Amino acid sequence: MREYPYPMLNRPTMIWSKQTDQVSDLTVNEWIETIGESMPIWEDFDVTILGVPLSKSSISTSAASENPDAMRRAWRSFRTYNLDEDVDLARLKAIDLGDVKQHVTDIRSTHDQIQQAMVAMREKHPHTIPLTLGGDHSITAMLIKGWKQAHPDETIGILQLDTHFDLRDLANLGPANGTPIRQVIESHTVKGKHVYNIGLHGFFNSLALKKYADEHGVHYTTMKTVRKKGIHHVVQNALTQLENAVDTIYLTVDMDVLDISFNPAAPASAPGGMRTDELFEAVQIAGEHPKVKAMDIVCLDPRKDVGEIGVKSAVHTMLSFLTGVVKRKEPS
Repeated sequence: MREYPYPMLNRPTMIWSKQTDQVSDLTVNEWIETIGESMPIWEDFDVTILGVPLSKSSISTSAASENPDAMRRAWRSFRTYNLDEDVDLARLKAIDLGDVKQHVTDIRSTHDQIQQAMVAMREKHPHTIPLTLGGDHSITAMLIKGWKQAHPDETIGILQLDTHFDLRDLANLGPANGTPIRQVIESHTVKGKHVYNIGLHGFFNSLALKKYADEHGVHYTTMKTVRKKGIHHVVQNALTQLENAVDTIYLTVDMDVLDISFNPAAPASAPGGMRTDELFEAVQIAGEHPKVKAMDIVCLDPRKDVGEIGVKSAVHTMLSFLTGVVKRKEPS
């Protein structure tokens, strides 16, 4: 058996075995592979799934650390076949690598582990799409920094679906979940003009953060504008602008972008956000774009959930993105 190439990870706690000879229309837990007795051949995989159970760095009280396993439990009730698109995700091969190891008290140490996990994924099997289950939004900065470390010559852009700018001052908060976009801008990992944030709304961002966004050229579209123009148009326009300026587009989905009625489980859930159908369409469009090479889903607290509304919406978001990836691979 080959040595497991991820010393910074704990192997998956949930190991599934396919109880059928079917090769399509599987349940998601039958489809996503895990590490068994023998190491898989990495070249066979299209998607690598990573859990980051971190919520110590959340500004709001949060059990987002429980989300990766909550999503794993929930996806047992989903199938790989998407009726809306007549697409079967079983065309892809996906593997769950497990969770980034967490330091009990040292957030920066955990953040370093997250960054090195991304570096290892890019080095061991650079052809796959990393899909990360958070955790709070602080993890996004480290994943993007890891991508940049692995691909130093690439220009990175961000497509962010979020209620918030996440541009809060590092001097006041440190590497918390309200600061990831500011972190990558101020570390010169990503230029502000290569950030496109869709979904901001209402009374949940300060004027100072808007001014910072304007000063650094961050592009943002409020939900009021999204509703006027349509989610398809707004997302497609952002992707078109980014594809001409960057080598890689990183998609980050903060689940608080959903209206509180569609997702009561986000630590900072609020009224006035997206509907689930808008979010599912947005991520599928992103999944279809060849320059979207990594994705994360963050800020979901299963303890606040009601009847798995939020967790199942997160799983559906993940599968909708992968629907786009399948369509990307289809011959034109």
